[in-house]
Amino acid sequence: MSSDSMTQLGALVGDLHRLLRRSATRRANRPELPDAQAELMLLVRANPGVSVKEAASRMGTAPNTVSTLVRDLGAAGLMRRERDPVDGRVARLRVTEAAEQRIADHHRHRVALLTDALNRLDPEAREAVTAAVPHLERLAELLRESG
Repeated sequence: MSSDSMTQLGALVGDLHRLLRRSATRRANRPELPDAQAELMLLVRANPGVSVKEAASRMGTAPNTVSTLVRDLGAAGLMRRERDPVDGRVARLRVTEAAEQRIADHHRHRVALLTDALNRLDPEAREAVTAAVPHLERLAELLRESG
């Protein structure tokens, strides 16, 4: 694959992500969360009770940045910070029920958008896109491992 093709693939993946996120948010009639807040919310949802320090490490950012994101998500009713019962200096993070609902709504709208767009492709193109999914999953796995 040429360098131009790699550049095009990277740009396309980014465009698809942004288009789906923005379109799903509009369909859900909700304000869009900044990428960093959405990333933290999904990380905490997948790892309930993660500490601020652990979340920062996984996101590749500073703990004070995560603390700011937690404060903003807390003010929006989407995340709560709890003291660790063993070490009171450690904050444990959990998403709220409102966050769970927001994530579920977003997922439902994203699936509907993708389904509609895929159904408008010709059958051969739809099959090619669907067949590429396992390979894209493996590509994401390799990128996670190297990152």
